[in-house]
Amino acid sequence: MITSGPRLEEITPRNIDAALAIRVLPEQEFAVSPVVKSLAEAYVHPGTAWPRLIVDGDDARPVGFLMAFLDIDWGDDGTVIRSGLWRLNIDAGAQGRGYGRFAVEAVAAEIRRRGGDELYVTWHPGEHGPENFYLGLGFRPNGEMVEGEVVGVLGLG
Repeated sequence: MITSGPRLEEITPRNIDAALAIRVLPEQEFAVSPVVKSLAEAYVHPGTAWPRLIVDGDDARPVGFLMAFLDIDWGDDGTVIRSGLWRLNIDAGAQGRGYGRFAVEAVAAEIRRRGGDELYVTWHPGEHGPENFYLGLGFRPNGEMVEGEVVGVLGLG
């Protein structure tokens, strides 16, 4: 069976070591937590965290990791429910090949499948941060800041 092209895999005992081995470029480490922290957060947020390994090719070569948040109570008061991209780690050796765009499109598809019409993301501003990447995909800052990060939103309609 030919399965070339990027795709998502659930994190399992079979691929957890591959997920944990994903490393961004050193100058990007300030902007995204390591996969091990994301998996710990997914463990304590099982109803909302959606972690996935990004693999490519017939050999399922690991190229990145993403974690979405699905239907979280943004304001902790039940009035604002949001879904979006929580983490995106593209391995240093796999950057610039479209895997980040694939990851955002995959999260968008999952949110649409669940009935959502907006995709949220936060990013650290500054050199070597992901701001230009997200803006290039159509995300727009909504004026909010969370823990020093810009909140961006992409309409899915």
